[in-house]
Amino acid sequence: MKIAVTYEDGQVFQHFGHTGAFKVYEVEDGKVVSSEVIGTNGSGHSALAGLLQGQNIDVLICGGIGGGAQAALAEKGIELCAGAQGDADKAVEAYLRGELVNTGANCSHHGEGHACGEHECGEQCGHGSCHDRPAGKNVGKTCRTHYRGTFNDGTQFDSSYDRGEPLEFVCGAGMMIKGFDEAVADMEVGESVDIHLMPSQAYGEVDPASIFSVDIAMLPGAEQLSVGDRAYLQNQYGQPFPVKVVAKDAESITFDANHEMAGKELNFHIELVEVSEPE
Repeated sequence: MKIAVTYEDGQVFQHFGHTGAFKVYEVEDGKVVSSEVIGTNGSGHSALAGLLQGQNIDVLICGGIGGGAQAALAEKGIELCAGAQGDADKAVEAYLRGELVNTGANCSHHGEGHACGEHECGEQCGHGSCHDRPAGKNVGKTCRTHYRGTFNDGTQFDSSYDRGEPLEFVCGAGMMIKGFDEAVADMEVGESVDIHLMPSQAYGEVDPASIFSVDIAMLPGAEQLSVGDRAYLQNQYGQPFPVKVVAKDAESITFDANHEMAGKELNFHIELVEVSEPE
């Protein structure tokens, strides 16, 4: 079996259609026996499914992916596991343990993502809150921005400046949180703005109903989880969703399905670097 992961600097790259590389893993008897990084040669999302088929890929692990790309992968018989984040090698290990599943709707990073919806087309909402398409001359165009995100006490939680690479996204496509999208929608290239977002413009309020306890005996594998661990559960429709373990005792385990940034007011300094028509 061969598994491909959208890849950048050891991490699961969050935008399938814009990934510059895949890390390909050869798996035998449930274990990785070799891996290599292959470039996409600038292929857009419409060509990436064919590239993966040409590499005889059986499974794709990625962050955000649009409905059209999902259909293309399904047509070529490639299993999809979307919504993954973090270390690429660990994502593959989790998949092989049966702990990584396709969420069907995705988010990515903080300012770079913690975004709601399917990244290429914004058709569905995953974590956080969905939003209507904003109005503005940059909507539907590929925007590259530098940004710095801070909490109200001044603590920085993310910065593209620190990484030395602007964030690229399609404005209004559901790749960004509502307030970020709205701020960029009518900006001029070279312009900078500072914005303050309430939870309703970011990841929503904390929902107490999304914090719940389960008997460990009723949930196979729960005995191996610890406070702080992240996992996937399934709802009554069989759809997987991510949770964090917030408490555990001998008999029960408590999960929080809220987005980690839910309930928080966020501040962003945004600089629009470039605007272009999407591929």
